[in-house]
Amino acid sequence: MLTAEIEQLAPIKPANDKDQKRQSKPVALPALLPRKDVHHEPDSSSCHCSCHLHRIGEDVAEKLDCQPGAFTVERHVRCKWVCRECETLVQAPVPPQIIDKGIPTAALLAQVLVPIVLDQLRWYRQSGIYGRSGFAIPDTTLAQWVGVYGVRLQPLVDALAEQLLAQPVLHADETPVAMLKPGLGKTHRAYLWSYCSTSMSSMKAVVFDFAESRAGRHAGEFLEDWQGTLVCDDFAGYKALFRQSIMEAGGMAQARRKFHELYANHKNQNVEEALKLFGVLYDVERQVQEVNCEARKML
Repeated sequence: MLTAEIEQLAPIKPANDKDQKRQSKPVALPALLPRKDVHHEPDSSSCHCSCHLHRIGEDVAEKLDCQPGAFTVERHVRCKWVCRECETLVQAPVPPQIIDKGIPTAALLAQVLVPIVLDQLRWYRQSGIYGRSGFAIPDTTLAQWVGVYGVRLQPLVDALAEQLLAQPVLHADETPVAMLKPGLGKTHRAYLWSYCSTSMSSMKAVVFDFAESRAGRHAGEFLEDWQGTLVCDDFAGYKALFRQSIMEAGGMAQARRKFHELYANHKNQNVEEALKLFGVLYDVERQVQEVNCEARKML
């Protein structure tokens, strides 16, 4: 039984030269990754003929390794110094921490926050992972840490939003998120409103603005007195902005979607021609993807 399983796991040999050529080449591991040499030497440096062996070279095979998360403890030792004459006590101040009198370092807080934002890794799952690494952190504690971390990062978010609102063109969109209010026992739909600079801007930035609803007033409160061109979909919540000093720029993907739905339902020849024209437009966009704004205007 075990032999059959091993044979199934064994790589299949190519049937001919063409299959051999089609086989993928070994992946080159990035040079920036640190290396640790593991040496394998013969049991003896003497030949079976009793002569001494001389090293003439080596074969190197690289294997990708990953060490699981491991906790360490930083011991911050603040030595006390005193003057024997006047009894003046001197001691280094307590270094600033993100959480006053808390146990997590800035690196641990970043390790907690990044998987939540980028990987949607919830706190109870992280708590289990940390438990396997030697120190289980309750998910309620992780939630408290992230709350404090968010308050500490707010000045950076405000500064980023200020820089973003200095851009002449912005993209906007909104996405639903589940929100759990204390005492309700169930989630309701809230929204993350996102605002970002264009691909042609020298400043690459995205700001997320949380709101408990999809009401258009949330976009108005974020943009306030901003004047420029807003690239967004045809959501009615943005329409009030365009009655002020903001210019509307619709996305071609939303326009094409209506034609695609119409063609999928009716197979109309005129609609098919419109879809082909969209394809030509997308071809032009691909050609000028790396071209600056002035060159784009010449097309």
